[in-house]
Amino acid sequence: MNRSWRVLAILAAGLCGTLWLALPAAAQAWPPKTIRIIVPFPPGGTTDLIARRAQPLLERNLKVSILIENRGGASGSIGTQAAVASAPDGATFVLVFDTHGANPSLLPNMPFDTMKDLAPVMLIGTSPMVITVHQSTAYKSFKDVIAAAKSGKVSYGTIGAGSLAHLAMSQIGNALDVTMTHVPYKGGGPLANDAIAGHVPVAIASTALFSPHIKSGALRPLAATSGKRIAQLPDTPTVGELGVPGFDAVSWWGLLAPAKTPPEIVGRMNAALAEALNDPLVKQNLSEQGVDYRLSAPDEFGRFVENEIKRWAKVVKDNNIVVKD
Repeated sequence: MNRSWRVLAILAAGLCGTLWLALPAAAQAWPPKTIRIIVPFPPGGTTDLIARRAQPLLERNLKVSILIENRGGASGSIGTQAAVASAPDGATFVLVFDTHGANPSLLPNMPFDTMKDLAPVMLIGTSPMVITVHQSTAYKSFKDVIAAAKSGKVSYGTIGAGSLAHLAMSQIGNALDVTMTHVPYKGGGPLANDAIAGHVPVAIASTALFSPHIKSGALRPLAATSGKRIAQLPDTPTVGELGVPGFDAVSWWGLLAPAKTPPEIVGRMNAALAEALNDPLVKQNLSEQGVDYRLSAPDEFGRFVENEIKRWAKVVKDNNIVVKD
């Protein structure tokens, strides 16, 4: 190496050292010995599943302990508030579900601002929802459900009041001029348990949640809420095909941090989570269950959440949806 290149190398090394010293102390010390990921729903749902699939690989990649903390309630807002109240030092994250985008329109008294009090880390993926019935019911098609709703009462279960599934069914009911009774559960695990036991006649949730039970024959899929048919369920028509043209509603999952978490930490967590979820076995498992990977950059996820809030605020207003459950 000639003298000029040696000088440039020394200057570059000095510059890098200066930049490192300029980083916030929290960023320099990250990761801590333990990182907490709050799942704002009970165990057994898809949000919990994704967190626990990623957990051992995150621990391996970051060489730290990952604690999964289930803190359900109020459509995910209670657990999310716990993250908001945490120090922005990279020790706490929250893995949210699609309710995160609907809550601002349905829960006016939330003690935090969805956009201002949280820092986006990654949009993990999306999944179409599927409307199902227990295999023993008399409903053989979604048209049977609508006909029954017009002549009497039909109940349907979702992961909770104000969930995307709740909003979607309200929108479908208004479009088809039928009223169905909403039965909110406290997360995907309790909903799936009652659906496969036949305790709730109709159930709607992400394909990721119901896919194993559809494959086993316990649940019969009647309609997909996506704009096109689900690859895993090619014989299941969409809601759009069944009388609500243009209908499209998909579930999603994303990771957030408390606001003011240093961008350097957000970026490093984004990279570590992407590496964990791209593990071949994890990716195969989640993809087979209907999770369409996005693994976005933080700023892309921020724009996505903003658009979801605007979109579902319009649906709530146009359909006069009020959470009374």
